[in-house]
Amino acid sequence: MSMVPRSGLAAVSEALLAMNRRLEVRDVLQTIVASARDLLDAEYAALGVPDDHGGFAQFVVAGVSEEEWKAIGPLPRQHGILAAMLHDATPQRLADVRKDPRFGGWPAAHPKMADFLGMPIADGEEVLGALFLANKRCAPGARKEHRPASQERACAFTGDDEELLRLLAQHAAIALTNARLYERSRELTIAEERTRIGHELHDAVAQKLFSLRLTAQAATALVDRDPERAKAELHEVARLSGEAADELRAAVVELRPAALDDDGLVATLRTQAQVLDRAHSAGVDFECDGVRALPAAQEEALLRVAQEALHNALRHADASQVRVALVRRGPSVVLTVSDDGTGFDPGAVRSAGRHLGLVSMRDRASGVGGTLTVQSEPGKGTVVEMEVPGG
Repeated sequence: MSMVPRSGLAAVSEALLAMNRRLEVRDVLQTIVASARDLLDAEYAALGVPDDHGGFAQFVVAGVSEEEWKAIGPLPRQHGILAAMLHDATPQRLADVRKDPRFGGWPAAHPKMADFLGMPIADGEEVLGALFLANKRCAPGARKEHRPASQERACAFTGDDEELLRLLAQHAAIALTNARLYERSRELTIAEERTRIGHELHDAVAQKLFSLRLTAQAATALVDRDPERAKAELHEVARLSGEAADELRAAVVELRPAALDDDGLVATLRTQAQVLDRAHSAGVDFECDGVRALPAAQEEALLRVAQEALHNALRHADASQVRVALVRRGPSVVLTVSDDGTGFDPGAVRSAGRHLGLVSMRDRASGVGGTLTVQSEPGKGTVVEMEVPGG
């Protein structure tokens, strides 16, 4: 590949960094497409991730408006030139895609394309997707060549463009693989947490139901010979059944997937606080000051730490009031979960720290460049504070 101008190298570097900053697969795909279109100065760019049924599991475009995209209709199939990139893992550089014998036409609303450059995105022998560009823009002031009247465009992709796209595709494969691993890791973490909640739900409710059954049997035996004691036992039945219902409602809240993708961290925390406030005898409230959207990884970590701290306060600390706050502090965002419960000595009980999830909370904080502090002592409640940079 010929030497790229300094400004071009800076643009390539920026594009590669942007790809690897994204954690969600969809974000990575969109960044790859936008970067390729800008760097190679193309009118259109697209990236398709194949499925196992001859179509595409995901397909993102740049240069086509939402209205135009809807008008085009269903996603393309794996055929023609797309199939060559996906099945044979071969680059495709064409002066006019419409004249290629593999070209099978477009829907009526499809934009008109001529010069075409396509590149497979591969991880070893596995083809992860196909990245392609169309309609190279002419450089400002460039003189158009004399071409036949039938050839509409005077610009075309070059060998240097192909080499640059090959470089982008290699880094795109790394970014896409990392994003997939991140999403898989998150799925496994969620599955582990659901399993933990399920076990805790079983233990807590089973214990309550066992006590409930014994108390009901005692009340039945006392109804005739000691009505007053039977009445007291029935009050205990009512109390135990109420606690079992609280456990079930709280578990439903924790098992329900968080709506981070749709609602964002602030709305999700507010909703969970409201539901937990209704489900428990303890009061749970939420306040937010100066915080809006944060990077996805930070929102995920903050939500999980908040859930763990709430779980501890409501299930273990016998708190009567729990406060959740999300505030901006200088260049950082701070989550605070405080309660007036029984408290504990963080330094004296290592096993309690693990039992209360303090180790996993610290891991989550450090994983997004943040810090976690815990202030507590017996009889004085607990304050869990997580601080993350930026946002």
